[in-house]
This record gives sequence, C-alpha cells and structure tokens, in this order.
Amino acid sequence: MWRACPRGIGPSTKGIAPVADTWHGPPEPARRALGLAEWLRILRRGLPLVATLLICFPLLLLLRLPERWIWGLKRPVTPYLTQLVCRVGCRCLGLTRAVTGKPMKTPGAFVANHVSWLDIFVLNAGKRMYFVAKSEVAGWGGIGWLARATGTVFIRRNRAEAAAQTKLFEDRLIAGHQLLFFPEGTSTDGHQVLPFKTTLFEAFFAKRLRDRLHVQPITISYTAPAGADPRHYGWWGDMDFGPSLLQILATPGKGHVRVAYHAPLSVAEAPNRKALARAAEEAVRGGLQADGAA
Repeated sequence: MWRACPRGIGPSTKGIAPVADTWHGPPEPARRALGLAEWLRILRRGLPLVATLLICFPLLLLLRLPERWIWGLKRPVTPYLTQLVCRVGCRCLGLTRAVTGKPMKTPGAFVANHVSWLDIFVLNAGKRMYFVAKSEVAGWGGIGWLARATGTVFIRRNRAEAAAQTKLFEDRLIAGHQLLFFPEGTSTDGHQVLPFKTTLFEAFFAKRLRDRLHVQPITISYTAPAGADPRHYGWWGDMDFGPSLLQILATPGKGHVRVAYHAPLSVAEAPNRKALARAAEEAVRGGLQADGAA
C-alpha cells in the first residue's frame, strides 16, 4: 500500500523511505464507517474522476510526443490538460478552492507546505507547474505513471548526483518551467509547518539562474467539511492512500482549501540558500497562522 511518508511529492511504499522521512504526529482521525450511503457517495464522486483520468491521461501521453518533437522542453499544450484533470478532481473530491494573491509570472520556483496527496490536485488546478519528487516515485504503480505523465522532475538524494540534478533544474527553469517542491520533506496534518530543508534551494544559486529567478512561497490551508475532524485532509504517519481516498470521497458535505500566494523572493538578494529557505518558511508559516491553523 502507499503510505504517507513522502519526501517531496506523493506517497511512499513500506520499506522505501527511512523512518526519519515521516512526520509522526497525533493519532489519525477515526475512520467513518462505510455503509450503503457512503459507498453510493464514493461511486457518485469517484466514477467521474476515474473516467476523467482514463480519458485525459492517454490523450496527454499522445500529445506529449509531438509536443516534445516540436517544442522540446517547452510544453505549450499538455499542462492545460493536466490543469483540467486537477480541477475536475477537486470537484469530484468535494473540495472547493479559494486563491489569495497572484502566482508570479517571472521564471522561478514555488515552495509550499505539504499536507496531503490532495496538494497535487489543488496546486495544479490553479496554476500550471511541475512538481519535484524523489526518484523512487517514478517506479510506483499508478502514482509513478501519473507523475511521469505530468512532467514531474525526479531527483535522487545522492551527493554524487548533485551536479547533474542542478543542471536538470537549470535546464527546466531556463526552458520556462515553474517548479514546485515541498521543503518540509514530508506531509503533516495541516496544522503546522515543519522546518524547511535547505538542500534544494542551492540549485537556484547557480550562475545561470541566480540573477533571473524568484522563489514564491505558497500556503495551503484546508478546512474540513462540517462535522468532520479538523485534520480530515491531512496525510501523515502510517496512513495508507486507499483508505484516505475512500474517507474523503465518503464524507458528506464539501471541504475548503485556501491557496495563498505570497510575495516572490528574489534569489539574487538572498545571501545563501539557508537565508532563502528561512524567508520562504516564515512566509508559509505566517499564512497558516493567519488562518488560525498554526
């Protein structure tokens, strides 16, 4: 089963990620019993989502070939298809979105707090971006296929490959891609922001990038449906993907998520990666505190 111990994006599988990668917070919320009404709600919400995925992702893969041949790393078509799928996904999952602030238009990267596998739908629904994930994700059935199809950048936690990864980041950013990664390194219950890890920030200080890039912090804040546990959308510890998905589909009512885009941070004005990471973390944490979640 896929478990909630991601570093970067997506769930992990048992035995892949070390224990230190997982945030072990409070016990998970009690699960809703799945009776007839819940299973009918799961089918009503889930079938349109499955149908959308079955139609749109094969189409995305077909379009990716000529798109790559004509435009190379630049992808002027398929990100819109990904965005459509994620908007439909949010609707099917009973999640309404609100956005404050504006995403930057300049080259650069986004960094956000990590609450759930839902973050992928929520962030892609509002802005065309490319996620950064650990390399293991590429080999996971289903999740890995979707990640590759949407243009995820895969990285290895290996110092020997740091130069190659920096080059990959540079090429994607110079091509105009806006990358998104989760510096906390793991998902939580959504009620706090963990200290940001600074390693990936180093790539933005490369000679080809430093004077032209910005990093924009994003705060993701979820509100559970009426009557549900406030941590309803969180995904942490040893939670499995399947039960989490079923609980969200089965819960009556609609939840809410606010995506707050904060002021972009100039890489050129930051003295080093630690200072840049600290400024981004403070902005994200402040956004969560403004919503009363931290």
